[in-house]
Amino acid sequence: TFGLPIYRWQQDAQVFADINTWWAGNAAQGRASVLACYSFGKAQRLLAGVDASIGPIVCHAAAEPINRAYREAGVALPETTTAAQLDKAAAARALVLCPPAAMSGPWLRRFGDYSDAFASGWMRLRGGRRRGGFDRGFALSDHADWPGLMSAIGATAAQRVIVTHGSVPVMVRYLTEQGLLAEAFETQYGDEHETAAEPAA
Repeated sequence: TFGLPIYRWQQDAQVFADINTWWAGNAAQGRASVLACYSFGKAQRLLAGVDASIGPIVCHAAAEPINRAYREAGVALPETTTAAQLDKAAAARALVLCPPAAMSGPWLRRFGDYSDAFASGWMRLRGGRRRGGFDRGFALSDHADWPGLMSAIGATAAQRVIVTHGSVPVMVRYLTEQGLLAEAFETQYGDEHETAAEPAA
C-alpha cells in the first residue's frame, strides 16, 4: 500500500507523544480532540498508546465490541466511555475515537467545539490532511513502510517479485533497477486504500 520512498514511519513513541501533546493542548483550551481511526485494530492500538491521564476517552459504538474482545483476551486498554455518559465539562477534555464515516454525521455535535485529526499512514503527506480537511494528521499505520517493504523483499532472497495494490509502477521500476525480475499484478482491489469509509454504527 505504501510503496513509495516518502512513506517512512516514525517510532510509535514519537507519534503517541505528538497525539498526547495535541490532546492535552486542546483539553487546556476546553476543546474535545476527535481522532478518526479504524475501529478494528487501529482504535485499540491508539488506546494502548495514549496517556489516559489527560482526560476521558470516548469510543464510538463501532469500536467498543472490539475493545471488549481485546480486554477479554488479556490486552490492557484504558477505560473508555460513551458520549452519552459525559457531561459538558468532561466532553471538553475528552479524546474521541471514531471511524471516519462518523466525522460527517450528527454524532459529533454532542462534543461542541472540537479539533479533529486522522490517524493513518496516508497522513504522512500534507495533501492527505488537506483533502480530509483535518486539523492534524498522525502517520500511524499497520502496513509496512518503504524500508519495511524493501527489508521484507530482501529477506526472502526472491529473484522474482510481483507487485500489487498501491504505487505499483514505482516499485516495479525500483526493483528492476536493483536487478530483480519485477512485474505488476492487477486485482479488483488495486485502488482501494485506507481512506475508504467504514460503515457508521
